[in-house]
Amino acid sequence: MSKTFDRFASITFLLVGLLFVIESRSISQSAYGSTVGPSIFPTALGIILILLSIRLLFETTKYKDQEGTKEPVQYVKFLIIFVSAAIYAAVLEPVGYVISTFIFLLIAFQTMERGKWISTIIIAGAFSFGIYYFFSEFLGGSLPGFPEF
Repeated sequence: MSKTFDRFASITFLLVGLLFVIESRSISQSAYGSTVGPSIFPTALGIILILLSIRLLFETTKYKDQEGTKEPVQYVKFLIIFVSAAIYAAVLEPVGYVISTFIFLLIAFQTMERGKWISTIIIAGAFSFGIYYFFSEFLGGSLPGFPEF
């Protein structure tokens, strides 16, 4: 574990979380056909990111100095997930939430740990459909549905 990297990452994510919360306040309060305001989820995600960043920052103070045991930085995995997240953001509207989220999660899970296809498919499917149902049906929000090919 790299104490310096973890501290830098926690401060960076803390600032990103603050940016989420601040910028979500400027989102219009009206949404078409939605009883939940569009700023709810960005604000909640920002707060969660801030809390997790603070926890990571405190945990880095408990790290013991370990000399000579450096883990290799996994640039390829990072690049695969970063590019797939950018593509996910680009295709979310035309492809729809459920399909694009399902594919993104499949790629991310398989990038992090190859194999276990059945559990990956089940978790990605349950998450995609579950969040869509919870947000659009239970909370009355609106997400991009399924594509109309």
